[in-house]
Amino acid sequence: MDTDHLINSLAADCPTRPRPVGQVLAAALLVALPVSAALLLTTIGLRPDIRSAMHNPFFDLKFVVTLALSLSAITLAMHLSRPDASPKGWRLVLLAPLAILGSGIGAEAMLPQRTPMMTRLIGHNSMLCLSAIPILSLPLLGAALLGLRRGAPSNPTLAGALAGMIAAGLAATLYAAHCVDDSPLFVATWYSLATIIVAALGAVIGGRVLRY
Repeated sequence: MDTDHLINSLAADCPTRPRPVGQVLAAALLVALPVSAALLLTTIGLRPDIRSAMHNPFFDLKFVVTLALSLSAITLAMHLSRPDASPKGWRLVLLAPLAILGSGIGAEAMLPQRTPMMTRLIGHNSMLCLSAIPILSLPLLGAALLGLRRGAPSNPTLAGALAGMIAAGLAATLYAAHCVDDSPLFVATWYSLATIIVAALGAVIGGRVLRY
């Protein structure tokens, strides 16, 4: 039996192929997202003035920033799920949410302000933001790590941190529907700190569970 015939025979014996990392990651996140959403709705709920808040561009900006964070982290995590992949160059995708947020801060600074800058930065629920986003992230972090386990990242700690950023971005998107603080300064401070917490947790866990 020649080599080609042997390979074809083995392939015929194993007709099912493992699903790609992207499919597993997407499926896992789609399962976890309703869990986090239900957790939000059964605990702190939506902000009472959410309908009128939708007319505020800075309220809408929160969702743009958080979704840009999760999509950027997914893009980089998918790239790094291969053992031969390098983060060089690709890390620039993480600048997208920062650029959007920076534009929002600049736009707010150009408006006539009735509220002092420190009041806008501290907001009304900074401590709730700092705790709610990590808690809402937990199901999503588990899902992201599960999806990335299908790959073979050469740097599991970095991959775990990206899983945390994916989870934090999606959790922050959910939390933004409750958050009454719409200033980009608040988002830049407290959403970012919450993201760092989840990314650090993801890095610690990912360093162990994403090894191959």
